[in-house]
Amino acid sequence: MRVISDLHIHSKYSRACSKDLNPANLDKWAKIKGVNLLGTGDFTHPLWFKELQQSLEPAEEGFYKLKGANSAIRFVLTAEISCIYSQDGKLRRVHLVLVLPSFEAVAKFNQTLESKKAKLASDGRPILGMNSREILKYLLDASPDALMIPAHAWTPYFGVFGSKSGFDSMEECFGDMTKYIYAVETGLSSDAAMNWRISKNDRLTIISSSDAHSLPRIGREANVMEIPENEFNYAEFGRIIKEKDKERFKFTIEYFPEEGKYYLDGHTNCKVSMEPQETRKNHGECPVCGKKLTVGVLSRVQDLADREEGFVPQNSIPQRHLVPLEEVLADCFDLGSKTKTVQNVYWKLIERAGNEFAVILDLPILEVAKIGGEIVAEAVKRVREERVHKTPGYDGVYGIIKVFSDEERKEFAGVSMSKQKSLF
Repeated sequence: MRVISDLHIHSKYSRACSKDLNPANLDKWAKIKGVNLLGTGDFTHPLWFKELQQSLEPAEEGFYKLKGANSAIRFVLTAEISCIYSQDGKLRRVHLVLVLPSFEAVAKFNQTLESKKAKLASDGRPILGMNSREILKYLLDASPDALMIPAHAWTPYFGVFGSKSGFDSMEECFGDMTKYIYAVETGLSSDAAMNWRISKNDRLTIISSSDAHSLPRIGREANVMEIPENEFNYAEFGRIIKEKDKERFKFTIEYFPEEGKYYLDGHTNCKVSMEPQETRKNHGECPVCGKKLTVGVLSRVQDLADREEGFVPQNSIPQRHLVPLEEVLADCFDLGSKTKTVQNVYWKLIERAGNEFAVILDLPILEVAKIGGEIVAEAVKRVREERVHKTPGYDGVYGIIKVFSDEERKEFAGVSMSKQKSLF
């Protein structure tokens, strides 16, 4: 069976997250998106943990499902924590995704953190003044099958490799416990190929997750595996990650990293963005105000890379760059993603294919054309072929990915657009 997983999301108890993020809605939107293994997010928060216990029931070993529902969606217990602490006289800050196989293990882990005076009720993603190695030890004490995955590894402020995190390597962060780190998360501003440029990453399984703060963001990055139905459980899922099993881990689904909000160096206030070579020429300073630029992911990868761009390790798991379907349709019609025209086509495609990933990955182009018209069919084809136009993001500003230039869109504005409008 095809398993599409998204391990890193948040609940309604996390800061700046939608209040609609509850178990029933997560189940509903996972179906819409085509994610059939979804992280719960935020298991360290006492109210969310209680809600999960009340709303979920055991399914396959280590996985859960919505209580009393005839649903194929499975949940795995996950959380993200923010660690801010001093190490060797330097400020360190890193975000970590945690994965555990049972409510009992989560309860034990949370109790350990609370015994160390952690304020878990403060936020769904709590800030802990403990070092990463220490927390990894507590996690493995709660369950030897636990996974700790450095989150959005290249993000400037809280990625383990980020320009402002304080670390230059996994070993510097986790010390002698580094051997228990089996995977790393790309984040929206990097992809697998950027991570392949670091030879020390070869032993790691590169995963992708949405870090969703609202329901429609679920699955914007994900992982695609093939697991026999009779072997679908937490132990096998964890083994695939730990052993980097290329036979079963088929590919990651990535944003185009240029769409991430920290891809290039830049300064938001002055609307300045720069490629790495420009930043070096300007000594890292904004040419408008003279302040230091925020060093983005591309620069940081170049700083730490020991391989040329384009290098592909032998044991690498492939990647595919996709664009969320609503964004594709909005680009087709040059309209907002929530407009009636876009939403009508979106839901017709979902109804026909079953879910969003089935539309983007699988639905025959002729079928797409029957439902959405020639322009939508061409757009889906281009996304599958990764032929898009990119305006990179920087310093907290999301980049823009367009399937069509204005001129290209006009090519479809005649007969095909007339046909399209007649559908509604």
